[in-house]
Order: sequence, then structure tokens, then C-alpha cells
Amino acid sequence: MATILRLRDKVARYFHEFYERQDFLHVHPPILTGNDCEGGGDVFRAVPSSYTPPTTLSGDSHLQPAAQRTEFFGKPSYLTVSSQLHLEALASALSRVYTISPTFRAEASQTNRHLSEFYMLEAEMCFTQDLNSVMDVAEASIKHVLRRLAGPTGMLDELKELRRSQGNGSSLPEETQWWDCIEKPWPRMTYTEAVRTLSTPTSPMEWGEGLSSEQEKELARRAGGPIFITDYPASLKPFYMRSNPPSDSHGSTVACFDLLVPSVAELVGGSVREERLAELEVSMKAHGLPAEELNWYLDLRRYGSVPHGGFGVGFERFVSWISGVDNVRECVAFPRWAGRMAG
Repeated sequence: MATILRLRDKVARYFHEFYERQDFLHVHPPILTGNDCEGGGDVFRAVPSSYTPPTTLSGDSHLQPAAQRTEFFGKPSYLTVSSQLHLEALASALSRVYTISPTFRAEASQTNRHLSEFYMLEAEMCFTQDLNSVMDVAEASIKHVLRRLAGPTGMLDELKELRRSQGNGSSLPEETQWWDCIEKPWPRMTYTEAVRTLSTPTSPMEWGEGLSSEQEKELARRAGGPIFITDYPASLKPFYMRSNPPSDSHGSTVACFDLLVPSVAELVGGSVREERLAELEVSMKAHGLPAEELNWYLDLRRYGSVPHGGFGVGFERFVSWISGVDNVRECVAFPRWAGRMAG
């Protein structure tokens, strides 16, 4: 665990180093929020210890006066699942912002890839030209950290020894080692191309299906390292992603990407954001999100917006990939997951 904690310290320092050099401003978005950014519903409710559940709620989710007196903030509040929406607001004023902050998801999953409390590096930038420009920053930031870890002031020897102790060292194919992926360009493949790649006569894959973690790992294995998968179907992604021009061959897609890495699968998720008010309202309706709950977010478009985009890096998954420790619960000092919280 001492090696993991030293690694976490260095990874955070090197990320800060990169974003400072790229003129990003480190900001502190709120932990408490009134919305579910991802729309998945797996959120922790935040209430005071003296909380008394309200007895009446209107059908449109607005609290009636009696309930408003009960709710601490006058409406339901939650622990954040992502800082993205608030980062968009801050980027509107500051152009380039990022944060490394805790996020929370109330998923009951017991896999080695999930925690209820974990850290995310999230970055948001204005005046993006296209999805490639967002991926360029994500790739450059991760490669900067990898270079520094492999450099003279890093801890490559210590990490190699840790990987060997985990049984994840020399037995792996050479191309799957992260230190061999630093100077290679990371390939980019559309979701449609990924479906073709994964489909076989005995196991066909339909366009529109989500990629399983095993399928993601297979794509990274075939790529011999990290690979970007872009332009997923709109039905698989959150409401805030910018819609792509219509295509005759398949359904609607959005300008987004997932970065997949060996043994971990998805490490980074990002997109160009939908800056057009009318299109954003249509997307919110399609995802079943009431506009009144995100009026402040819509105001960012109503009163002037610019093309912008961003991404989030799962901090513990990054540590898992670098260290070779397969279980993300072993990549943090005080792990929390469903049914377990010690300390």
C-alpha cells in the first residue's frame, strides 16, 4: 500500500504539472449538487442527521411548502457523480479549467472495477475545434504522467517490482506494458468500426449494443495498448454530448470518446458538449430529464456559449493500470463499496 500511496501522490503532482503548463486553472467545484449529471440515478442522497422525510411532493418534482421546510437546501440534494456541469459553467468564465476531486456513485456492483467513493480528474475547455482536439489533450496529459513516472525522478523500477509481485509483470505481452506505449500514437476507431471488429459469424454484434468490459479489453489487446473509441450511439450516452450530423447507414451518434487500456478497459470518457440550446433541450427531453431542474445549465446556452468539450479520468483506474493491481479497492487507502465502509 505504501507504493500505491506514493504512486497516487506522484500521479496527482504530474497531472497538476501538465495542466498548469497548458494554462488550465485548478478549480474546486461543489461536492453537494441538486442534479444527477450522468442521469443514471445511482446517487447518494445528502440529508442532515435530523432529516424528516417530506410527506407531500408534487408530481413535477417541485417540493411543496411543507417539504421545502424539511429539505435543508429547499430541494433534494446529492453527493456529486461528476463535476462536469459545474466545470462547464466555470470554463465559460475562465476558458480552461480542471479538478481532481471525489465523486460518489451508489452502485451495488461488487466487481473489482467499482468503488462507491473515488476520485476523478476532470477537465473542460472552451473553443474546441472538434472531438480530436479534446482527445489530443487527454492523450497528452496521460502521456506526460507516464513519461514522468518512467523518468529519472519517477518510480518505474518500484512499479515493475510491484507488477511482478502481483503476477502482472514479464508474463504479459510486451506491447501491453504502459511504458512501451508512451511514444506511440494511440489509435482512434469509431464505435461502428469497433462493432465490425468484434463481430464474428458465431457471435455477431448488433449496432447500438453497449460494449462490455471484456469487449473493451479485447479492443485494447488487439491495439497493443490504449485505443480511443469514438462516436457512440446517442442512446448509449448522457444528454449533454453534441450530436453528430445524421448518417444514412446507422442511427444518431454523438461526438464522444472512451479511452480503453489493457486490463482495465475504460479509463477516460469525454465528449464535445452540446452548445446549441434547441438541440440540448431535445436531448434532455429524450433522456427524460425535466428542464426546470437544469435551468441554470440551459442558461449557459441561452445567454451565449462557445464550442467546448472535456473529459474525465478515473484516478483509481489509472493507478490500477500503472501499478498492475487489478482491484481498484486496493488502489486507495480507505475503500468504500456497497456493504463495506471501515473507518
